[in-house]
Amino acid sequence: MTLHKLPLSILDLAPVIEGGTPADSLRNTLDLAQHAERWGYNRFWLAEHHNMPGIASSATSVVIGYVAAGTSTIRVGSGGIMLPNHAPLIIAEQFGTLESLYPGRIDLGLGRAPGSDQLTAKALRRGLDSDGSQFPEQLGELRSYFQPASESGSPLRAVPGEGLNIPIWLLGSSGFSAQLAGLLGLPFSFASHFAPDYLLPALELYRSSFRPSGALTSPYAMVGLNVVVADTDEEAKRLATSQQQQFLNLVRGRPGKLQPPVDHMDELWSPQEQMLVHKQLRYAVAGSQETVKRRLEQILAETGADEFIVTAQIYDHQARLRSYELMAEIVQ
Repeated sequence: MTLHKLPLSILDLAPVIEGGTPADSLRNTLDLAQHAERWGYNRFWLAEHHNMPGIASSATSVVIGYVAAGTSTIRVGSGGIMLPNHAPLIIAEQFGTLESLYPGRIDLGLGRAPGSDQLTAKALRRGLDSDGSQFPEQLGELRSYFQPASESGSPLRAVPGEGLNIPIWLLGSSGFSAQLAGLLGLPFSFASHFAPDYLLPALELYRSSFRPSGALTSPYAMVGLNVVVADTDEEAKRLATSQQQQFLNLVRGRPGKLQPPVDHMDELWSPQEQMLVHKQLRYAVAGSQETVKRRLEQILAETGADEFIVTAQIYDHQARLRSYELMAEIVQ
């Protein structure tokens, strides 16, 4: 696989900027999706996060419907739904409804983390008896609801949902979901945009454990990346300081809204904090088209990815659009 014509997708965190509102964020999300469709992006995924002032996509299924209604060809899905937070039947019904409304365009990406802190997880689940350890069983239950009623053997039916062919992806930042995706023959997406350390071992585990299935005959791996593209390296690096501030706030345990870019991060972080942020953003790329292309070619050679899914946490919406437009041109 070469970078030219590599399938390229977007993971949108629906960022709420300092001075903005979630309503502004969701309108910008739709605007970005409409532009992405014109620029040839393959998928537009939204992430489930809770109790995060800077992310507006907590009601992920609702936002997917909003984006799908405002577009016509781009695939729209979840990157991902955190399955332990939900009854599998509810997710089957929600995504069955989405697929019924927008046939052939819906992806169901699933994760086993809470997408939040433990206090929020307890509020979502009314208890912590449903944790990641039950994820394989929850996944099996969810998949059964999409089978035709004549095959499932269960009196429970997801309507809409049963009999629909909705692609299921497993998402992860460790080996657990990688191996499970391989054993089940499902596509796999690795969250290297925030957890880069296990990227290469997880991809190796996924591919080595892969068993062909009705969904896939060979492994299909998508790699998540933070990518900021601008007309110059200097401009891109400045825009990327909003993302660095966001990760710095997470390191400090104080998640907040997306901040404006700054000229010098050294005024904001300590050497230890800088080290921690850079560690988490090891696969982040910021620069001109030429700079970004070189780095993406290196990452592609390292990973053998079948697809890249990129996210750009940029404060100014027009600069964000420009970044994604320039990114699309790199692979065309």
